[in-house]
Amino acid sequence: MFKGKTLLISGGTGSFGGAVLERFAESDVNEIRVFSRDEKKQDDMRRRLNSEKVKFYIGDVRSRDSVDRVMEGVDYVFQAAALKQVPSCEFFPMEAVRTNVIGTENIVQSAIAHGVEKVVVLSTDKAVYPINAMGISKAMMEKVAVAASRGAGRTVICCTRYGNVLASRGSVVPLFVEQILHKKPITVTNPNMTRFLMTLEESVDLVLFAMEKGRAGDIYVQKAPSCYISDLAEAVRTILKADNEIKIIGTRHGEKLYESLLSKEEFAKAEDMGSYFRVPADNRTLNYDQYYTEGQVVEDREYNSHNTEILGIDEISQILMKLQVIRDAMVSGQ
Repeated sequence: MFKGKTLLISGGTGSFGGAVLERFAESDVNEIRVFSRDEKKQDDMRRRLNSEKVKFYIGDVRSRDSVDRVMEGVDYVFQAAALKQVPSCEFFPMEAVRTNVIGTENIVQSAIAHGVEKVVVLSTDKAVYPINAMGISKAMMEKVAVAASRGAGRTVICCTRYGNVLASRGSVVPLFVEQILHKKPITVTNPNMTRFLMTLEESVDLVLFAMEKGRAGDIYVQKAPSCYISDLAEAVRTILKADNEIKIIGTRHGEKLYESLLSKEEFAKAEDMGSYFRVPADNRTLNYDQYYTEGQVVEDREYNSHNTEILGIDEISQILMKLQVIRDAMVSGQ
């Protein structure tokens, strides 16, 4: 579906953008546009890839003018630009609103205006039952995307939602590795905390699935195993043959005990697609009476990292061995 097409990745210098570019570097896509405000990361990526297919655009999703400039002639959009660090969004919530909410509005409205075929907006588990500013802004981002999808004409707008991606920027595995290599205690907030286990490659698979199958207003979630954070730390320590102390520091502000990918309300109407769940949009009209006269039966079940398959240390280790940060650390530790 990408043959001869132009693909735009907003926030393209992040972990997800790098994984997409690796996947598409040798494909028959015509052009990939990387759109971000970080010229240093763009320059690093340009030198590393050295590809004529990849074009770099400096700009900011907060600016509709700069979004419009990069959107001209685009066929498909991955909206990955976001503020996603919980502490920074907690301290500066309006910055999260400007990037995650208004930025997404700029992307989807510009895509509609320029006749883009499909937009996939990347969201997070923290949008489900949000308890922090980042999650609230991502929940609103989803609402913006789904609302825009109802009147988007030929442009299909849908979302993907996934938990923490292993070894992505700001994730816990690189922190554990750094602590081990510097002979520091491995800091675990709560040993009973669970998190989904998903690689960057699997996150790209999910987004490509949504790009191919997605209908207007859909939200797609990948089924994934999870683990206890204490077991994840132990697996990293075992692989690197380390004896660092594991130090329990307590749950951080705005941090959940487990990740939720589908709320009870969403789970009740989700379609099981094998490896994925599809949550269709609520496409009732603007007749407000329907919101008072029509409801749905909600079961007492959600989809979270406590009730999915929970892996043991050996199984976690097999997944971790696929990560470049782990392989590099193994070499450094020899």
